Amino acid sequence: MTQISRRALLAGASIAPIAAACASVNSNASEPQSTSPSETPFIIDVDRAPTSVTPLWPAGAPGLEAVSLNEHYVSRENAYGLPDRAIREVTNPTVSYFPSSTPNGKTILLIPGGGYSHVVVEKEGFEGARYFNQFGYDAYVMNYRLPHQGWPSGPDTPLQDAQRAIRTVRRLQTERRGTTGALTIIGFSAGGHVAGSVTQRYDADVYAPVDEIDELSARPDLSVLVYPVALMGSEFTHQGSQTNLLGDAPTSDALAKYDLAHAPNPDGPPVFMLHSLQDQSVPAENTLTMASAYRKAGIPAVVHVFDKGAHGFGLRGLEGTPLAAWPRLVMDWISDHS
Repeated sequence: MTQISRRALLAGASIAPIAAACASVNSNASEPQSTSPSETPFIIDVDRAPTSVTPLWPAGAPGLEAVSLNEHYVSRENAYGLPDRAIREVTNPTVSYFPSSTPNGKTILLIPGGGYSHVVVEKEGFEGARYFNQFGYDAYVMNYRLPHQGWPSGPDTPLQDAQRAIRTVRRLQTERRGTTGALTIIGFSAGGHVAGSVTQRYDADVYAPVDEIDELSARPDLSVLVYPVALMGSEFTHQGSQTNLLGDAPTSDALAKYDLAHAPNPDGPPVFMLHSLQDQSVPAENTLTMASAYRKAGIPAVVHVFDKGAHGFGLRGLEGTPLAAWPRLVMDWISDHS
């Protein structure tokens, strides 16, 4: 597995090798093709709740009898004074629905991060759903179980929920809109690892079918990975996510299996990747190494690398910065591929 060193990444002469390693690299992303999304406030309707919340597993999640957990929300402080809850000890994974008032026939499933220790459902979920609603996207926000809390499926537990969530959204959108249209998943940080896992392992046999929903495909049409946790067993690994996913002493086989750059699925969907060089929590090498692996596997992948921006920015504090372009870049890419 090829990894790009941070020294090479930051050196002025590194632009050519990075461009060769990735399908596309945008170092500034500051020249919008369309102004309307960039002129729209990013954080809106902070009190607008989802219109419905659908459990993924009506009869209980696989292995529920083996755990003793107390699902609960915690409120987190933030510099913006915004609602910012995280869900801990998840036992009842769900998808929360935010319909667009002007539907364009396309659907987004947002998968928030949280280092596999919790799920930051508002910061990287609800806020994005409300934002994309303005441009015609029906949006769902996924809440998923955490792999280190005694679930019998261990590190495949979030993948079970991701496969089931995609299938459930397909069923719900068919009932609500007559069609799902193009289904794009957007995963952030550890949620990016969840999204990357289902992008590569959408057809993995990780749970027994429970109803007719499981006859539907779990393959997303498009996949967006925002500052994703990707590498395992690397100097650039986000150690907390790896430990919560694989334990304190993972085997080399386990590290390889859950490393998103190890063996990407050539039959997977096109992928959009986004990262910042200033990310100190999940270094940009996670995205760049994965992009190189995707290119070698012949998988369509585009990469946007920003020079500034700390980890976990989501939609907050983007006004007047180059990062303000990222939602528009995603929507332009979705339009180009659907």
